[in-house]
Amino acid sequence: MDADAVRAVNDLTGRWVRSLPPGNSVVSGLGLWPLLAILATAADEPGRAELAAAAEVAAGDGSRLAVQLIEALESSTDLHAALGVWISSQLKLAESFDDVVPAPVVGMLTGDAAIDKPRLDAWAAEHTDGLIPSMPVDIDPNVMLVLASALCLRTTWARPFTEQVKHVGAGAWEGSWHWLERTDGDLDSVRRYGALTVITVRGDADVDVLLGVGSGDVVGGLLDAVGRPADGVPGSELIKGSSDEVAPGVRLGKTSALRPDVRLSLPSFEVSASHDLLDSAELFGLSTVSSDSAGHFSAISPSPLAIGQAKQEVLARFFATGFEAAAVTSLAMVRAAAPMRQALRLDVVLDRPFAFAAVLRESRLPIVAGWVDSPTETG
Repeated sequence: MDADAVRAVNDLTGRWVRSLPPGNSVVSGLGLWPLLAILATAADEPGRAELAAAAEVAAGDGSRLAVQLIEALESSTDLHAALGVWISSQLKLAESFDDVVPAPVVGMLTGDAAIDKPRLDAWAAEHTDGLIPSMPVDIDPNVMLVLASALCLRTTWARPFTEQVKHVGAGAWEGSWHWLERTDGDLDSVRRYGALTVITVRGDADVDVLLGVGSGDVVGGLLDAVGRPADGVPGSELIKGSSDEVAPGVRLGKTSALRPDVRLSLPSFEVSASHDLLDSAELFGLSTVSSDSAGHFSAISPSPLAIGQAKQEVLARFFATGFEAAAVTSLAMVRAAAPMRQALRLDVVLDRPFAFAAVLRESRLPIVAGWVDSPTETG
């Protein structure tokens, strides 16, 4: 898998999640990045440069890298990914279309929501194993093209948790929750990165889930730790500490086991979110290409096109036996306003002496003729 693409997805995810308002939320930078990369290749300037910067790719390489990434994801045991394109039967395609939009064309759009939307919804449900049952797009006759990605992740813990209802009596989380707990002999599944603790929960195939707790930019620190799994202070060193709290959220305790272990306790959780990406158009490089005052994708079609919708539906669930997540991201291109052609005009201003003549139209016989040296005042 291309290391630059991985870094770009991580960076996009970090910028996005830091921009969110307080409260539970979840995003999939991985679901959005291939679409931005494809658009970077397909767009005209200046939108091309904005999209390339947001996706951190050379514009000419974006489509190729996007498809390569999706194909690489398909080799995963736990993760499924798909790209799809739907094109209006009214849209004339440019000769360069297949080069700049290499994702498979799944179907045609009729412009009738009663026909098109169920087909798009079925694709979203199929490629997310039913976790996202509908495509986040509104269909009308103005939608000329839909570009979408779908992701589905299901993994089972290598060591499952036990679950019980637990009452938390104080603090921000006061209340009764479904609480998960397990012990694990892998001390180094816990690592301290400065003011951040990262806990790795291993899946039984090729996906792990990292949890972060601490102070400061916790999300940023966690995403940074994703790329540095061997850094930080490992749990096998933390357990030698003398203080009560050896890392944020980590205290020294006693075990009845013959060897030191890690006890991990946390609430089960389910987080879902709907994102309108045009609300943060600048963040995603969509500012210019979403302006409908002109077309921005001449490599796709000679018809003027602009991004009219950009949305993502995403969810994540962490429970006793495993973790699952899904995301569907869609971009809809609509007809942009054709540039107004300015007709030429002859401006004639008689602000100096001029002559005049009255003639019979057919014979061209002059009736009167004269000269105006200065206009006559009205009164």
